[in-house]
Amino acid sequence: MSYKEQIDKKVLPKHIAIIMDGNGRWAKERGKERSYGHQYGVESVKKVTEAASAIGVEYLTLYTFSTENWNRPDDEVEALMSLLVMAIERETPDLIKNNVRLQAIGDLSRMPAEVKERLDKCISDTSKGTGLTLILALSYSSKWEIAKAVRDLSSDVKIGKVKTEEINEELISLYMTTKDFPDPDLLIRTGGEKRISNFLLWQCAYSELYFTDLFWPDFGMEELYKAICDYQNRERRFGKTSEQLI
Repeated sequence: MSYKEQIDKKVLPKHIAIIMDGNGRWAKERGKERSYGHQYGVESVKKVTEAASAIGVEYLTLYTFSTENWNRPDDEVEALMSLLVMAIERETPDLIKNNVRLQAIGDLSRMPAEVKERLDKCISDTSKGTGLTLILALSYSSKWEIAKAVRDLSSDVKIGKVKTEEINEELISLYMTTKDFPDPDLLIRTGGEKRISNFLLWQCAYSELYFTDLFWPDFGMEELYKAICDYQNRERRFGKTSEQLI
């Protein structure tokens, strides 16, 4: 029986987040430049997006480009940006056909104007999608996001829009870039590393974590379904006892 056939659609993770790691190492194993791995990584994005959409996952967030990635060699950053532009334009018709709505989070002001323009167009063109919401984390880091939320909240306290005694977890969440999305139920990381790497730290407080040694270009539909099956075999207690969940 395939992993897809084993999935219980009544208890699907509503939101899956993925740290797509290993493109460069995948390419190096094949004697290629890192950009070669990124190109094949785009194919995995397409496969996983289609797989998530096919079974009814509502939100999929992909860690596409971190704020730390700006420190990579200029030629790699330029290659990534070019690849992003190409992928966005190429995949927009399929996103529309599959009823997928595209969104983006992060410090998008740092993105090259051409990339931002094409991204905005794809977001607009897919805005009527009512199926999967695909969220690209671009120029994103959780520490940046939390610092921005603190600044914005402090400004609202200063002008009297918010009282300090009103500040709680729910209010803070409204100042995050993810305010329009539920927190991830499942966080997947490929590439063999077992860390979160500054990704959705606030939002993943109670996420189930799934790590695989597979490099991102080798991660496809069945691998996603395998991770979901693993998730469905876990007991999510949120601080309660097993008996309280019955």
